[in-house]
Amino acid sequence: MTDIEIAQSFEMKPITQIAATAGIGEEYLEPYGKYKAKISLDVLKGKERENKLVLVTAMTPTPAGEGKTTTTIGLADGLRKLGKNANVALREPSLGPVFGIKGGAAGGGWAQVVPMEDINLHFTGDMHAIGAANNLLAAMVDNHIYQGNSLNIDPRKITWKRCVDMNDRQLRHITDGLGGRINGVPREDGYDITVASEVMAILCLSESIADLKERLSRIIVGYTYDDHPVTAGDLNAQGAMTALLKDALKPNLVQTLEGTPAFVHGGPFANIAHGCNSVLATKVARKLADYTVTEAGFGADLGAEKFLDIKCRYADMKPDAVVIVATIRALKMHGGVDKKNLAPENLEALEKGLPNLLRHVDNIKNVYKLPGVVALNRFPTDTDAEIEMVIRRCKELGVNTVLSTVWADGGIGGVDLADEVIRLCEEESNEEFDFVYPLDIPVEQKIRAVAKRVYRASHVAFTKQAQKDIQKLTQMGLANLPVCIAKTQYSFSDEAPLIGAPEGFVIHVQNIRISAGAGFIVVLTDNIMTMPGLPKTPAAERIDVSDDGVISGLF
Repeated sequence: MTDIEIAQSFEMKPITQIAATAGIGEEYLEPYGKYKAKISLDVLKGKERENKLVLVTAMTPTPAGEGKTTTTIGLADGLRKLGKNANVALREPSLGPVFGIKGGAAGGGWAQVVPMEDINLHFTGDMHAIGAANNLLAAMVDNHIYQGNSLNIDPRKITWKRCVDMNDRQLRHITDGLGGRINGVPREDGYDITVASEVMAILCLSESIADLKERLSRIIVGYTYDDHPVTAGDLNAQGAMTALLKDALKPNLVQTLEGTPAFVHGGPFANIAHGCNSVLATKVARKLADYTVTEAGFGADLGAEKFLDIKCRYADMKPDAVVIVATIRALKMHGGVDKKNLAPENLEALEKGLPNLLRHVDNIKNVYKLPGVVALNRFPTDTDAEIEMVIRRCKELGVNTVLSTVWADGGIGGVDLADEVIRLCEEESNEEFDFVYPLDIPVEQKIRAVAKRVYRASHVAFTKQAQKDIQKLTQMGLANLPVCIAKTQYSFSDEAPLIGAPEGFVIHVQNIRISAGAGFIVVLTDNIMTMPGLPKTPAAERIDVSDDGVISGLF
């Protein structure tokens, strides 16, 4: 059975029943149909509870797949099978990857969140609200210039782009405002994908409507002719933007196939932004259970680094345990094996690929000083010798490896992993947790700290444009923000072909963007794009809907 067929074979519980399981009273529940709902932020009022936070991250991604979201869901189900009050907090999928090459983000096999079709498509409308708020601000910028430009905005220095939640390379670089004066001011422009919008990052870091409005007001949309920043607040846009986002700010409640409460909310890209679900969803989830399992996008060098250095810093939280997901198939790809030849036992390739996983494990344990476990997603082709090698090499770093079969077996397949997570939370300490860098050092030093301590680069090279960008943001008083490094997800380096655990490489910083509202500095490395394109054969070609409304082809 395909993922969507498995999801459609389950009889979902009414969302009111899931809310009751989560301890959410009806007065806090805002249903969106029978099987999904938004949660009022009033649920956060009252006594806090001692909750264990578990972060799920992964080795460097490969086309072979690692199963991070699937593991996250299966682990939460496994914890409940062991009698623990657990829930899960995930990001919302973006339509771009759903219709592109990556597919959805609702898990897979017997470890999914449902209704998977809704979650992967329009869901509760959060993505549309974010896009509308983003594009309202863009329209107000151009309208201000058209109506006389009292703020003296230089059309050549507008930094705010429109967005659409779809992979569309045709929109990366455009010229608009054509057709004469009545149709606007001609200028070069472009689109970002919605999940790369700063509005998405702001929504996911805001903790109240007031906080959301304040952050939106700080968005820098461009610069004047004499190079002073112009903000959304200068345009008086923050109130209307907040009006569009007030419901999107509320976390969404759905369920896993096994009835575990799941908070699916927010979806910033893990290279352009911080790649985590919303702070509010995480805080709501933590208030309602003894264990909350959450994930961060891509490998630990991207999603986990930003979860720890950005989200945890702002939200004043730290994980009690970290799960690093891996597969033997993916490790052999990092060892140089073609995707078509991953099934046969190949200890030599596995030995070559293992340093990738071990570097991630070492970062979690020795850089961030957090308890960790490797979750090895087992495939039928994995041999005992290959499994033993992974277990032995991770043990040398003082980290256990646990086999996971949640894709095939659901929560039962995650019980052993849940056992180890419970042990880590109860017996090991996260008190020595530390960030990679302090905020009060120069921007260049923060970038070098991540590049050298996490990626293990030998050097960081800054273009003249990047140096000018850093000088400008320092003059603007924004140098004390955390850095969000945008690079390929396929390598520790900024070059996708450098798989495994490369050494002696250089990180190339091309330019710097300011996300003043979100509160971080975006560092763009080599060949990073904020608007993806569709592949030669997009997933959209396989998606269909029958006469009775049943969707097929989603994965």
